[in-house]
Amino acid sequence: MTLDLYRTTWGIEEAWETLLPRLAGMGYAGIEAPLIHLQRHDPDGALLRHNGLRCIPMLFTEGDDPAAHAASFRTQFEAAVAYAPPVVTCHSGRDRWSDAEAERYFARVLAIEADFDVPAAHETHRGRILYNPWTTARLLDRFDGLRLCADFSHWVCVCERLLDGEEAILEACAGRTAHVHARVGYAEGPQVPDPADPAFSAELEAHERWWDAVWADQKRRGVATSTLTPEFGPPPYLHTAPHTGQPAADLWSVCAWMTDRQRSRFNARYPAP
Repeated sequence: MTLDLYRTTWGIEEAWETLLPRLAGMGYAGIEAPLIHLQRHDPDGALLRHNGLRCIPMLFTEGDDPAAHAASFRTQFEAAVAYAPPVVTCHSGRDRWSDAEAERYFARVLAIEADFDVPAAHETHRGRILYNPWTTARLLDRFDGLRLCADFSHWVCVCERLLDGEEAILEACAGRTAHVHARVGYAEGPQVPDPADPAFSAELEAHERWWDAVWADQKRRGVATSTLTPEFGPPPYLHTAPHTGQPAADLWSVCAWMTDRQRSRFNARYPAP
């Protein structure tokens, strides 16, 4: 099993004509970006292909009810698969929905996914259906085909703890994860200021245990290539100083540090033959 690392374009204002060759030179397999940004900056994917990069499009469903959100998913997903991505990530539905509404949404969406060869990974994101461990666990039990974009930093924030006592749910999630967002959250927020800061060593170690479990399960399932995005974001996700708005850390350096660390950790566990 190999690891492909993708760089989020979140918080980057550099023109893609210079950004993409720089990312290729850093060893990234591609970028992860909202579909609308891909359509704006590289509508036919030619710039990505020229630089030998792939992309993971991000979708954001919209509408007044589950049917509308599912229709929104279909429109975006059909456009996203044209980029031939390894996976498509999606912010699905609304956190306020009942279990019945969430089930209606996923019943429609998984039927749509079945028409394509590209997997969709539904993110464990605040404000969306999968915003907490327990709703997610119920839906994983209900839908065998439901796959996740595992961003556990959101759950740490929602639950205000490092998910103590939820090992069974985390194990179930590992078995369904199609893509990882490697951001570190803490009890009071979805992003620590700097994951290299020893003050957040417990948070970093916990998230890495969960990512290790994903890798181990993917290896067991025979997954050939695991994908991961170090998805740290700009302010207000990135802490800033009061009054000045000065970022507490350099976003580019934070993402690079996490990229290098997870590449090294993965290669130590799954060395190339």
